[in-house]
Amino acid sequence: MSDKIEEKKEIRVWCDGCYDMVHFGHANSLRQAKALGDVLIVGVHTDEEISKHKGPPVFTQEERYKMVRAIKWVDQVVEGAPYVTTLETLDKYQCDFCVHGDDITVTADGIDTYHLVKSAGRYREVSRTAGVSTTDLVGRMLLLTREHFKRGDKEYTVALEHSSNLGTDSTARSPYTGCSQFLPTTQKIIQFSSGLSPKPTDKVVYVAGAFDLFHVGHLDFLEAAHAQGDFLIVGLHTDLEVNRYKGSNYPIMNLHERVLSVLACKYVHEVVIGAPYSVTADLMDHFRVGVVCHGLTPIANDADGSDPYTVPKQRGCFKTLNSGNTMTTEDIVNRIIRHRLEFEVRNTRKEQKEIAVMKVLQKTHLSQNGDCNGKADTSH
Repeated sequence: MSDKIEEKKEIRVWCDGCYDMVHFGHANSLRQAKALGDVLIVGVHTDEEISKHKGPPVFTQEERYKMVRAIKWVDQVVEGAPYVTTLETLDKYQCDFCVHGDDITVTADGIDTYHLVKSAGRYREVSRTAGVSTTDLVGRMLLLTREHFKRGDKEYTVALEHSSNLGTDSTARSPYTGCSQFLPTTQKIIQFSSGLSPKPTDKVVYVAGAFDLFHVGHLDFLEAAHAQGDFLIVGLHTDLEVNRYKGSNYPIMNLHERVLSVLACKYVHEVVIGAPYSVTADLMDHFRVGVVCHGLTPIANDADGSDPYTVPKQRGCFKTLNSGNTMTTEDIVNRIIRHRLEFEVRNTRKEQKEIAVMKVLQKTHLSQNGDCNGKADTSH
């Protein structure tokens, strides 16, 4: 046997998609894809392509490119990737295979966007994250309900409630456009967590907020905060606390969803789940916080009328950051409201297309699994 150790071939994985309103479902799909290889290349479609095949995206292509680049498992982003994945694309970026979730993706003509790579045996599938979809998030904003978060003794329960007719239980409508309920588990959090602890010499930075509908405004702020030290901790307020200071149906995403969205960001090392609204001395001492940061957005008082940043200000370690990005969660919601009819048409059309494709697949399955007389079993 040769003394030489054979050099292991680097496995390069390709993913592509719209990645609109990038949420933890997208991040989880990319996490699973990265686990199948060594390098993850992600292609992101243009606004023009998405509008042609699905309807108008909520985020612009530049926003979507930036958001995907910030997901901790992504090594490279390819801008303007073709909507139908080709072998030429895989070869161009030296990718061994393409990975996608187990949902249906079709062109405006109803063609499977992955049929070419599937035929060539260069396709792998990962499980789609149950309980979240861009469609459902849009539905929550359009309906302005509060069904997506819980109160009091129901804060950690899961019930089959729906935010709108656009995001519904998988048993009622399309299991792809529709939204089955998200079940938070410790395992899911562990999968998203960096698993790192600050070193004794690290300068720990702490920021807190809702971080609802995680967007490029949050991203630029977290990048600026990350630059203030070595280890970034993000405190996430509870749904009830966010609703207290923001009102309406905020937060759009519940606490568990927001935790995973923030943990997927490459600038974040740790998350405090259900952090106190006021930054306390106990919290700062426990995490050895060296600097507390906040953006340029107005700071709401605590429930008792006090300044939530009194302690870090007294300690001389409070810093206001200008990330250069003024986007807020309200801006995203306003985009949806302004284009409400467009998005409702988009979501309805997408669901109808997926149902049509499922019917074709069911017919194919029945014809391939007929009874002994060669006739398909239609009894179920």
